[in-house]
Amino acid sequence: MSDLYLRLPDPQVATPPAERLPLGRVMVNAGLISQIDLVHALNMQREVDAPLGEILVAEGLVAPDDVLHMVSQQRNIPRADLFLDPPDPDLSVELPSAACLEHRCVPWIKMGDILLVGVTHPDDFDRLRIALPDNARPMLPVLVSAPQVRQHIGQLYGAELIEAAETRVPAAQSCRSWSAISPMHKPVALILLGGLATAIALAPAWTITIGILFAFLTLVMSTVMKIAAFCAQISKMAQATPFTTQRNRLPQALPKVSMLVPLLKEDEIAGKLIQRLTRLSYPRSLLEVVLVLEEGDTVTRETIANTDLPNWMSVIEVPDANNLTTKPRALNYALDFCRGSIIGVWDAEDAPEHDQIEKVVSRFQDAPDNVACLQGVLDYYNAKTNWISRCFAIEYATWWRVILPGVARLGLVIPLGGTTLFFRRPILEELCGWDAHNVTEDADLGIRLARRGYVTELIPTVTFEEANCRAWPWVKQRSRWLKGFLITWLVHMRDPGQLIRDLGFVRFLGVQTLLLATFTQFALAPLLWSFWLLPTGIQHPVSLTLGYPIAVTMASFFIFAELVNLAISLVAVSRREHQHLMPYVFTLPLYFPMAALSAYKALKELVLEPFYWDKTEHGITSEPD
Repeated sequence: MSDLYLRLPDPQVATPPAERLPLGRVMVNAGLISQIDLVHALNMQREVDAPLGEILVAEGLVAPDDVLHMVSQQRNIPRADLFLDPPDPDLSVELPSAACLEHRCVPWIKMGDILLVGVTHPDDFDRLRIALPDNARPMLPVLVSAPQVRQHIGQLYGAELIEAAETRVPAAQSCRSWSAISPMHKPVALILLGGLATAIALAPAWTITIGILFAFLTLVMSTVMKIAAFCAQISKMAQATPFTTQRNRLPQALPKVSMLVPLLKEDEIAGKLIQRLTRLSYPRSLLEVVLVLEEGDTVTRETIANTDLPNWMSVIEVPDANNLTTKPRALNYALDFCRGSIIGVWDAEDAPEHDQIEKVVSRFQDAPDNVACLQGVLDYYNAKTNWISRCFAIEYATWWRVILPGVARLGLVIPLGGTTLFFRRPILEELCGWDAHNVTEDADLGIRLARRGYVTELIPTVTFEEANCRAWPWVKQRSRWLKGFLITWLVHMRDPGQLIRDLGFVRFLGVQTLLLATFTQFALAPLLWSFWLLPTGIQHPVSLTLGYPIAVTMASFFIFAELVNLAISLVAVSRREHQHLMPYVFTLPLYFPMAALSAYKALKELVLEPFYWDKTEHGITSEPD
C-alpha cells in the first residue's frame, strides 16, 4: 500500500480547515481553468442542476482526474486507486449493495476498527453516513474515480445484483418459470403434432377448415383494428401533428437523463455509435449514456477498450450467470447504476435526432403524472439497400406512422418498441423493470404499464435504425419477435378474467389482436393463401365442408383485407421522405411469406429454447452522413 494511504488523517485529532475555498476558485488558483472558464461554468450551473466539476468535465475544460485531485485538496481527503489496491471481497458484508449503488461508494479496506470507503465525491459519503444506522462501523472517505466505483461494486456484489436483475419482475408476471429442459415439453409437443397428423389423416377437409376458421377470425380482428386505427389517425392528421403536441420550452432545472445502450458482439458499431450520439444537443453534464456489455463478450470489450469514449459515456459489465444472455437482463442490471430521473433505451445501431432528449424532457414536464413512458418513432436509414430493406421500411412506416398512432388515439394498449423508449424512473422501478427472460421485454412492459393504469404516449421524434436486409437474419429477428409476442400473450393470459378487469374488455380485445392475432396471421398464413385456389376451379376444403358461398365470402374478405393493407401502406409512404417506396408496396405479398417461416421457427424455440436471444447483426450497411 502506498504511503498516501498510511497518512490518512486520524478522525480523533483532525480539524477542518478554517476556511474552505469554493472548488472553482481552487481550480483557478491551481491554473487548471481560467477565470473566464469558471464564469462560463457558473452561468451554465444556473440553468442545469449539476455539480460544477461535472459541468467543467462535460465542457471539456478539465479532465475527471483533475476534478478528483482538486476535491481531494479542497476537502483534505486522500485519494485511492482501486485498480492498484482492490477491495477485499470479504468487505462486501460491511455495506449493503443498495447503499453502495445509491451513494456511489464501495468498501475498500479496514484500518483497525475504521472502514475506509471509496466515494466519488464527499457529499456522497455524507449522505451514506446519514442513511446508515447510528451503530454502524466508524468510516472515513477516500476519493476514487467513478469507473472504479462501478467496477468494484460489480465485483463485490455481482452475484447478488445479477440474481436480482434476473428475478426483478415477480414470478406471477414473468415467464421465467418455463424451463427449457422440462421433461414434459417434448412429449406434449409430440402429442400435439401426432394429434394434428391424425386429424388430418382421418378428416383432412374438416381439420383444414377449422384451422382456416381460426385464421379467418384473427384476420377479421386484425383488419378491423387496422381500419379503426387508420381512420382515427387520418381524422387527426388533417387537424394537427400525428403525435402528441409538444411545447417548445424546457424546464429551468433540467433533469438528469440516463440512456442505456445494450451491446453484444459489436465489433463494427461502437465508433459509429459514439459519432451519432455526439450530435445530441442536451447538456452533457446532465446526459449519462451507459454502454451495457456482457462480461464474457470479449469482442465488444476489446472494441470499447480501443475506443476513446467521451466523459459522459460510461461502461457497465453484466456478470455472466445461469447461461442467460438477454437484453432485459442487462437493462435490469445496469438500471441500478444509473443516476438519471429519466431512463431511456437505445439500440446499438440507433441514430436519434439531435434534439430528441429535449422533446422528451419537455413532454414529461407537461404530461400528467400517469404518463409513465414516451415512445419515439423508428425509421430506417438504409431503406434503399435492397428489396428486403425497402419492404421493411414500408412495414415500419405503416406501423409507426399510421397504425400505432391510431392505436394510441383509440386508447388501446401500446406494445412498446425495444428502443427510443423513455420512462419516469420511479414508475419503471415500481413496475420492477423488465422481465429478464422475455425476448420481447418491451411489449410485455407496455402491457404491464397499462394494467397498472399508466399511459404510454408517442412523441414526434425519430430514431433511425439499420434495416435487416438479408433473408435469413430477417427471419431470425422476426422469429424472436413472434416468439416473444406468444410468450407475452401466454404470461398475461394466465388469468384472463383479471386481465379484463385491469384493461377493460375493448383493450383486452386489443391485446388479443396485437399479440395472438399477429402471431396467428403469420403462422396460419398458408391456410389463408389457399383462397387463391378458388378462381382456378380447384375445390377448396371450405367448399366441401361449409359450402361454396361461405368459401367465396371468406375469400372475398381475405382479398379485401389484402387491399386494406396495401392502401394503408400507400398512405404511410406518401410522405416526401418515403415516396420512393411507393412502387414496392405492391410487392409486399411476396415479402411476408418469410414471416410464416419465422413463425414456425418461433414455435420450435418456444418449446426447446424459450429464453434464447437470437441476436440481430448490426453494421452490415453504412449510415449516410
